[in-house]
Amino acid sequence: MSEEVDYDDLKSRAVSQPLVTHIYTADPSAHVFDGKIYIYPSHDIDAGIPFNDNGDHFGMRDYHVLSMDNVTGETTDHGVALDIDDVPWAERQMWAPDATHKAGKYYFYFPAKTKEGIFKIGVAVGDHPAGPFIPQPEAIKGSYSIDPAVFEDNGSYYLYFGGIWGGQLQKYRNNQYDDRHDLVNDHEQALSPMMARLQDDLLEFDEEPREVLILDEKGNPLLAGDNDRRFFEAAWVHKYNGIYYFSYSTGDTHFICYATGDNPYGPFTYRGRLLNPVIGWTSHHSICEVDGKWYLFYHDSILSKGVTHLRSVKVVEINYLDDGRIETIEPYV
Repeated sequence: MSEEVDYDDLKSRAVSQPLVTHIYTADPSAHVFDGKIYIYPSHDIDAGIPFNDNGDHFGMRDYHVLSMDNVTGETTDHGVALDIDDVPWAERQMWAPDATHKAGKYYFYFPAKTKEGIFKIGVAVGDHPAGPFIPQPEAIKGSYSIDPAVFEDNGSYYLYFGGIWGGQLQKYRNNQYDDRHDLVNDHEQALSPMMARLQDDLLEFDEEPREVLILDEKGNPLLAGDNDRRFFEAAWVHKYNGIYYFSYSTGDTHFICYATGDNPYGPFTYRGRLLNPVIGWTSHHSICEVDGKWYLFYHDSILSKGVTHLRSVKVVEINYLDDGRIETIEPYV
């Protein structure tokens, strides 16, 4: 018999508490716009679908936007910013999103499955950080898989994406889908996250998507069997002291790890773990600077007492070491 989990004890030991409790939220992408923190999470619901490795039980159908004046203040839920019924090309499973802004407009990037059951990435545009967002009639040409994360650097915008298993990344080679493709062998190079620079209007790719290589300490690409370090999903990029940090989830081993490089394209060299496993199967995050300090936005499933697909967004400060490494965060002390 499995050991019963004391969720009240875990809650008391957690380094942070849910930002909202009236709905379930996950996969938070946080940014400071107009002096306020805006958080773009996925909206977890109980769709009544049994757990499986394809993630069908993550049946989300809309997005709410959250905001905070500061990291210790109240969190405002601005309501539905985009619903799947408003997206002509999408049928189901609106998973982890992200957003950016340019020239007074706000751009919201999101994955969803088409009627053919294939994940694509769409973009919707609004006049306010909290939406509402009006989707483009078609998905971004050449987009696929899940977990879009947008990064602005020196006036250029880059979109990172990809996730294996339910995220379908393993079905692609050279940006082409083939259902016969699958996960590679453990001794082979791990499947890489993807990225592409966006066009000036931020609505389409300006180049063919390319792999983002994650290297070990010897300069070799991580292998597929290196489950504690290889990429699974949840790409995020931020820049600190001139160094580019690529962080991500290892999925089935439940770590948030990070690697560093000297440009947005990589390659990135593995540096360590950012967050140790949380309660719940998934781990997905973002990193945002607020008033000169840096924060990790993440989620866990304590509020739902461990229900994998009912998660809650949280935030905790991160600390950089003198050599550029980040201290590993223990979610429960």
